[in-house]
Amino acid sequence: MHLPELQHAIATDDDQQAYAELFARFNPLLVLFTQSIVHQREVAEEIVSDVFIRIWQRRKTLDQVQHLKMYLYVSARNYAINKLRSKNHQLSIKVEELSVDLPSFSDDPYEITVLAETQKEIHRAVNELPGRCKIIFKLVKEDGLRQKEVAELLQLSPKTIENQLAIALKKLAETIRNVANGKKYT
Repeated sequence: MHLPELQHAIATDDDQQAYAELFARFNPLLVLFTQSIVHQREVAEEIVSDVFIRIWQRRKTLDQVQHLKMYLYVSARNYAINKLRSKNHQLSIKVEELSVDLPSFSDDPYEITVLAETQKEIHRAVNELPGRCKIIFKLVKEDGLRQKEVAELLQLSPKTIENQLAIALKKLAETIRNVANGKKYT
């Protein structure tokens, strides 16, 4: 089911199956995002559970939400910030986990090895990006948010998002060139 259909089914029909599908689709992404804020997986999972509980409790108003994906991310961010404030922690954004999966289109062992090496080097390069750059890259390229949505979510200017993505993409392009030329990432 497409996201608007899930949203409508939850709001109008109290559809628990649609709710379960929404949860399955967004829970892993929201936990990783929230963990990048609170730095504790268990706390992140608790926060995301609270977000989904609130979604179910307020399901009758869910049709009024225009961009559900953005709404989920903003809710998770706000819950995480509130959790940190309640514990007198400082907010910092850091991505602990990020995977970049490249599909294999060949059964050729050499091509599979080259692809695996490229994937490993890209993963390493992404993990070594500066914190803000890494989270922006993840939200845009992995989670599929638009740059404008990421700017709103992280409370940054759209130009900052654009600049951070350019830095990330330049670093990744350099890594791919190095792998293609037989060099290791440094």
